[in-house]
Amino acid sequence: MSCHSAMTKKSPNSVHQSPLNHRQLRVGELLRHALSDILARGDLRDPEVFERSITIAEIRITRDLRTATAYVSLFGGGDLQRVISGLNRAAPYLSGQVTRMVGLRNAPKICFLADPTLEQAGQIETLLRQPRVRRDLDGTKKVDPD
Repeated sequence: MSCHSAMTKKSPNSVHQSPLNHRQLRVGELLRHALSDILARGDLRDPEVFERSITIAEIRITRDLRTATAYVSLFGGGDLQRVISGLNRAAPYLSGQVTRMVGLRNAPKICFLADPTLEQAGQIETLLRQPRVRRDLDGTKKVDPD
């Protein structure tokens, strides 16, 4: 099962699933901090990941704490998909490291995906610059003859 399909089946935003509970949020945040520390230390020697400024925006973890999806972005440019491939290759190692740091009983399977928030922000910015929307925001609304 791929990283993406593992989370979509149990997505916290799914119609049939309840929102993330306090435990999932807490564990996800602990994993995010531990993973950020590991990446900041430069423990990974994969050429796609080594000496890259990687930001872990969020980690969403399934209710059973077995699968975690880390949403990453790359500061300073570069090929994000290549970095994500490198992180996914290193995922078993990273999973073991963060499990020890956080003190979990079982190591979650960590999957890395691109953080969609920057793209979404760009789409919102594009919408806000459209003449019709700008006119509404400026308060200079013209009455259409329709």
